[in-house]
Parts: sequence; C-alpha cells; structure tokens
Amino acid sequence: MSEPTLLAKELDQADELAPLRDRFVLDDVVYLDGNSLGALPAHVPDRVADVVRRQWGDLRIRSWEESGWWTAPERIGDRIAPLVGAAPGQIVVGDSTSVNVFKALVAAIRMADAGRDELLVDATTFPTDGYIAESAARLTGRTLRPVTPAEVPGALGDRTAAVLLNHVDYRTGRLHDLPALTAAVHAAGALAVWDLCHSAGALPVGLDEHGVDLAVGCTYKYLNGGPGSPAYLYVRKGLQDRFDSPLPGWNSHAEPFGMDPSYRPAAGAVRGRVGTPDILSLLALEAALDVWEGVSVAAVRAKSLALTDFFLRCVAECTEPGRVECVTPERHAERGSQIALRCPDAGEVMKRLIARGVVGDFRHPDVLRFGFTPLYTGFRDVERAARVLGEELA
Repeated sequence: MSEPTLLAKELDQADELAPLRDRFVLDDVVYLDGNSLGALPAHVPDRVADVVRRQWGDLRIRSWEESGWWTAPERIGDRIAPLVGAAPGQIVVGDSTSVNVFKALVAAIRMADAGRDELLVDATTFPTDGYIAESAARLTGRTLRPVTPAEVPGALGDRTAAVLLNHVDYRTGRLHDLPALTAAVHAAGALAVWDLCHSAGALPVGLDEHGVDLAVGCTYKYLNGGPGSPAYLYVRKGLQDRFDSPLPGWNSHAEPFGMDPSYRPAAGAVRGRVGTPDILSLLALEAALDVWEGVSVAAVRAKSLALTDFFLRCVAECTEPGRVECVTPERHAERGSQIALRCPDAGEVMKRLIARGVVGDFRHPDVLRFGFTPLYTGFRDVERAARVLGEELA
C-alpha cells in the first residue's frame, strides 16, 4: 500500500464518527456531492412507507391530529435548532429556501427604522438570493447594493436596513465570519439575515450566541432530508412579535380554522408558516434527522477539517504542480466543508471522475467542487478520490 492509503486506513480506524456510515444507504461510489444532495438515511424508506400507507392510507384526515401532522413544522424546527445553535421555538420548517429568503428580507426591512432605505446583499451569493433581494428591494422601495462580505463593514451606514449574507460561499467553500459581520451590522443599527444552506449540519453556526436576527437554510444538503425537502426559517425570539411576514397565510393565522377575513398573526415562529405543510417531505426530513442522535456538531466540524486537510494533501501528492488551483481558503477559520479546485477543463474532468465512481460536481466555468459530509465520508474515500483525480488530470 502507498503511504496515503496506509494513512487513510489508520485515520478511518481512529475516526469516532465512522460507525455513522452504517446509518446511510451507500455503495462503492465515493460520494463527494453531499453539499448538493445528501445521501439517503437507511431507515427513511420504511418511515415514509408508514406515512403513506398507515397515516395517509388508513387514518387519512385524522392524521393531522393523531399523527402530529399539524405541528410538524415547529416540531421539526426544534430538531434542527441545536444543529444551528438555536433554542427551541425559533425555527419553522416549510416552503423553499427562496421563499424563506423573501419572507426574511421583507420582514427585516419592515422592522427597520423608516429612514433606512438601503439593502445590502452578498455580491458573491447564490444567484437566487440575489434575485430575491432585488425583488424585495423593488417591492419595498429600497435601493439594493451588492457588496462582498469583506466590504460589508465599510458599506454599512445609517441608511442600511438589512444585510443578506451567505455563511459559506457555494462556489469556493469560503466560510465567512458570521459573529464579526453580525456584530458590525448590529452596530450600524441594521438587521442581519444569513443563508445557512452550506453550513448547517457541517459546522457550528451559533445563531443565538451571536445574535443573528433572521436565518434561512435548506435541508437536502448536509441534513440529508431528501431531494426538494423543505427549508427552514429562523426568527430570533426577541423579534417574533415584530415579524411581519409578506406572505400571510391561513397556516400562520392566530386562529387558522376560524376563517376570519382579517389576518391576525399567530404568536412565535409560527408566523413564518404560510400554507398547508408538505407532509410527505416534512416527515421524510423528520426521519432523516434521526441520524443526528448522539452526534456532536463540534465533532462533525473537527472531522470535516481533517477530511479536507487530508484531501488537499493527497491532491498535492497525486497531481502535477500547477495542474489545479485550490480556491478554497487553507485557513480553517475561513473554510466550510468543501474543496473547490480550478482547472481549465473542469467540466470534462468531472464527467470522467463520475464515470470512475468519484462523484463531485462542476461549477461554471472552471471549478471542480467536492463536498465532504463527515457523517458518512471516510478518509479512504478521500484518498481514492484524490488518486483518481490525479490519474484523470495526468
């Protein structure tokens, strides 16, 4: 065996999270795309079958009460809460990330002082966040100002109403300084809205600890909730009485079955609900979250950094100097749970990697993106991925 192969074996043997791999449906493919779609937890199919056959098939409408369908958005939100550093009662699950970004941004603008007419948005953000921010600014009569996260402190002022930022850049894997940026936003008198899609389930977030106002995130990446699984919305407890949703629906009404023609918002995070919950996806997500029982986010973060460090080492040993360029920061404090490598023929290289059983993804125009999910990714996976990459780049 080569030195990297031997080291990978030793690291796997010492890995306290290695047994978690058995909680997932996996094959001999090296799956490094969990930052796009997490693997299937092994027990989810049976749980979903029960929802379909018994809860829906036998109990039918009785399941809204008897099977807890009605309270699922808040109940599942409370299960996500410790994974992002939030106390119970502040997260509601439902709708897509895009819809929740819209709710959060418009609500933040409505909570800001009347004279604050500017909205800052991460210029490097996932495109949809930018589209939503532009629409929210238009609808509320605010000016949209795109800036990089590094430029935010200097761009803040007495005109700033709210700031929308990504915790981890989806292309490069750069981890932005949530505590410092949130503090800067608050010092300027504005509200901080964070997109956690590429950090929740991969690293500590600390929403309550750092005083984040509003946050959104998807559940199909590191939380393994399944394709299109519902997103979530965090509303800090101290702001819930002021949270004015731009999408008031019957599910967020104080008396949803009263069918009152006038809208009165419910108390708490329930205000973030809109329409009838997507029960099948919600309960598949709830089952998927079982894999987190007894798992420390700190341990997940430690393994994530060890995996990405080892991958960078193996890539350096397996590829010719200068063939690829790492665009993910080397410093742990600035790195999420992915590695992005730039090379001119990235699209074709990724196709060949996938054909050989190493699944990452390609981001236009020249980025190979590899996501590391510590719950089921091992060090031998990492070594194999780097070795195959080196062979395909040669």
